[in-house]
Amino acid sequence: MKAIERIWTIGLNTVREAIRNKLLYTLLFFAIVMIGTGVIVGSISYVEGSRILQDVGLASIRLFSTGIAIFVGVGLIHGEVYRRTIYTILSKPVSRAEFLIGKFVGLVMTIWLQLLIMSAAFVVVSLLSGAPVDLGHASALGLIGVELAIVVAVATLFSAFTTPMLASFFTLGIYMMGHLSRDLLQIGANSESASLERITRVIYEVLPDLEMYNLSIQAVHQLPIAASEVWLPVLYGLGYVAAILFAASHIFERRDFK
Repeated sequence: MKAIERIWTIGLNTVREAIRNKLLYTLLFFAIVMIGTGVIVGSISYVEGSRILQDVGLASIRLFSTGIAIFVGVGLIHGEVYRRTIYTILSKPVSRAEFLIGKFVGLVMTIWLQLLIMSAAFVVVSLLSGAPVDLGHASALGLIGVELAIVVAVATLFSAFTTPMLASFFTLGIYMMGHLSRDLLQIGANSESASLERITRVIYEVLPDLEMYNLSIQAVHQLPIAASEVWLPVLYGLGYVAAILFAASHIFERRDFK
């Protein structure tokens, strides 16, 4: 219980630190602007206007939320090391693993808070424009939240042993590859090379399958969404985050801050 309390305390302090970051507000502002401009883009089409509006809105939420997760997240641990405040924190009865997980928890809370704000703007713009909003949209937005937790975990992993710039590039690369992993698997399956098929299979199993968190098409077109399309990605995300944080904690325990 004391470990959980320490992690929670670090998480709350991380939220306070993150919300003072001007980059967060800049990205959040542009996200809301993009959601609002969806009305202009949607007005171009008289038939698919509401769907285009929501396509733009959901894409903006995913894009800017990921940007916040990466570019704000990778600097949190580095900032503690750079300011040497990490020595003060670790001098207390707090393990390195608890510190790292606390940072992750705090950043996830921050990301989910801004996701809630973006989602509220999306709902308001949709309703004012006469576009329907239902449980399909809630499912799509909820899975974006799980996807963001995975991105934060990956950013935490790279932040545990490298610089913010490299961590940003690596995390962005994993994010992009995660959305292409299914295509790579299909390329390997369709190839005549057994070695290529094995390589693409390994890549698919190692990288996060982030495309399973994209229900934008189903939500916008009001297509039925099976319960398994929601709870299976959630379970997968929990397992992937746990594995990444375990690896990150192991690396961070061995890091030399001198």
